[in-house]
Amino acid sequence: MKKMTLSDYVRNNGQRKTAKELGLTQGAISKALKSGRNIFIHTSHSGKVQAVETRPFPLPLNSRRQRKDTHDDN
Repeated sequence: MKKMTLSDYVRNNGQRKTAKELGLTQGAISKALKSGRNIFIHTSHSGKVQAVETRPFPLPLNSRRQRKDTHDDN
């Protein structure tokens, strides 16, 4: 299995192709890149492409408050 950051994968393959391989839109890839999220692309020997995000657990208190605040608008 090959592993690289989302930004490196996009640099090599472009946003459109990356989005298509992951079943996402180009806009979603662009947003993920701009957000600075810790996303890695895993490519299996068979060619299957999968995105995996790593983040701290538990989330820092400030992150939990921000997420709660954005969901309170609904």
